[in-house]
Amino acid sequence: MSTVETTTSTSVIASWSGGKDCCLATYRAMQQGYKIAYLLNFISRDSQRACFHGIERELMHLQSQRIGIPIVQKETTADMLKYEEEFKEAVKDLMNKGLTAMVFGDIYLLDHQSWVERVCSEIGIKPIEPLWEESPRKLLEEFIDAGFKAIVVSCQADKFDQDFIGRIIDKEVIDELEARKICPCGENGEFHTLVIDGPIFKEPIEIVKSEPVLKEGFWKHWFLDIKEYR
Repeated sequence: MSTVETTTSTSVIASWSGGKDCCLATYRAMQQGYKIAYLLNFISRDSQRACFHGIERELMHLQSQRIGIPIVQKETTADMLKYEEEFKEAVKDLMNKGLTAMVFGDIYLLDHQSWVERVCSEIGIKPIEPLWEESPRKLLEEFIDAGFKAIVVSCQADKFDQDFIGRIIDKEVIDELEARKICPCGENGEFHTLVIDGPIFKEPIEIVKSEPVLKEGFWKHWFLDIKEYR
């Protein structure tokens, strides 16, 4: 796995979904001395929510404010070819500000890491992959031990019932997932999270009111409909 060859004073972009993996990758990069200049997030043009995680755009902005790093949000579609074009354009816009590297939260999915390597090479930005090929369990334990707090905001309905939605990610959850032969980090898209507190947060996000919603589609997913937060 190639990593960026640059000094740790470099300002970089973080690929941002709002979830635990990108957050831990960003945190590690910060610990290594990188300055995170922007969080880059993609939202569905139709729903105006974060792709896959289903987090509304305003909540993502609050998360950015609580962390203290500006977020850049770009609309995209489900078409992979169009997404790639839109991804490249968004990154190139930020590269015009002098940024030469980007942090990603990939762990072991070779197809996605290969996509990142190819696309970054084509536009001339260097990828940083702080979590690559590490143990999902150990990564999640590190995330929890560092003081981060994340809740489950979506999950595949064929693997989880609605009680899993809204759960806090803790070590009991890790044990349950491993017992069920599910990746503790949900690397294959089994579930997604929203980080609401941690060492990079100036203050936590409080979820005041929410409810699980079952959404039909190519896959059935449970989503956490967050109605009120502060």
